[in-house]
Amino acid sequence: MPTSDRHDFASDNTSAICPEAWAALAEANQGAEVSYGDDRCTEKVRAQVREIFETDCETFIVFNGTAANSLALAQLCQPFHSVLCHERAHIETDECGAPEFFSGGAKLLPVGGKNGKIDLALAAAILAQHRDVHSAKVRALSLAQATEMGTVYSPNEMEAVAALALEHALFLHLDGARFANAVASLGCAPREITWERGVQVLSFGGTKNGLAAGELVVFFDRALAREFDYRVKQGGQLASKTRFLAAPWTGLLANDVWLKNARQANEMARLLEEKLCAAGGRLAFPREANALFLHLPNDIAEKMQARGWHFYKFLEPDVYRLMCSWSTTTAGVEAFATDFQAASA
Repeated sequence: MPTSDRHDFASDNTSAICPEAWAALAEANQGAEVSYGDDRCTEKVRAQVREIFETDCETFIVFNGTAANSLALAQLCQPFHSVLCHERAHIETDECGAPEFFSGGAKLLPVGGKNGKIDLALAAAILAQHRDVHSAKVRALSLAQATEMGTVYSPNEMEAVAALALEHALFLHLDGARFANAVASLGCAPREITWERGVQVLSFGGTKNGLAAGELVVFFDRALAREFDYRVKQGGQLASKTRFLAAPWTGLLANDVWLKNARQANEMARLLEEKLCAAGGRLAFPREANALFLHLPNDIAEKMQARGWHFYKFLEPDVYRLMCSWSTTTAGVEAFATDFQAASA
């Protein structure tokens, strides 16, 4: 297989733009159009999101996932507030303090939990420690769906989280960088793991699902979106030619392409799991979406990398992450598995 394709398992960010998004972008590249989000493509995306979630929600387009998460949380929190999140959440480990920066100082409170999911008993214990003015007031709870460990919250698990949030008057935010993969994994309606389960704000990821750029911030509680357009502008996230961020989304959301892409990524991860486990591989976490976390001796990892494969160590001492995307193929999975078997011999 081509050397460039050996980057495929490093991240779902390495994939190309999917054909439907590319075609929609080309179609939008005709003549002049209204700028700053008042264009036809942006309005179409808003209508498509309302249809997909079966509710009257408010949608904004930003450039990337860090902005989507950080601006959403900043909208929910004052500088003296705090946000509960998993200790391995992307907002905690991979966003360079952006949530704290854009909120003016709101603190993240990491919570432990198995397989990347927040342990609600631990969350309740932390809440019990933040009762008065001497500590940051806990104002929001942020989940990742799918999680950083590639697992997925079921509707029942979401219900339990929502109950805790409601009990303590917390806003519920969902980091949905891989939301499509979670929906495809569960086979549920998007509403069943969002607003029907108490989620007020969703960061809806498209980049990892076949786009080049552009994430959505979806407010299911429209009152919370008040003046968010000003926050987007101040945060440097208002594109002048918004149609070129919106148009690929119109292609992705039409005819359930977003779910088709996610199902392909998930299925390739399932196939990769099957082949690697048959060759002696051992998973660190259950595979529930499009990611595998593999216990891998460093010498075998080095042999695979010497063969041109690109992937990352995710956790010390020996857990490596393998990601599949909409463009991962059976041939690519088989080539990786063949080399893995040879390196493990």
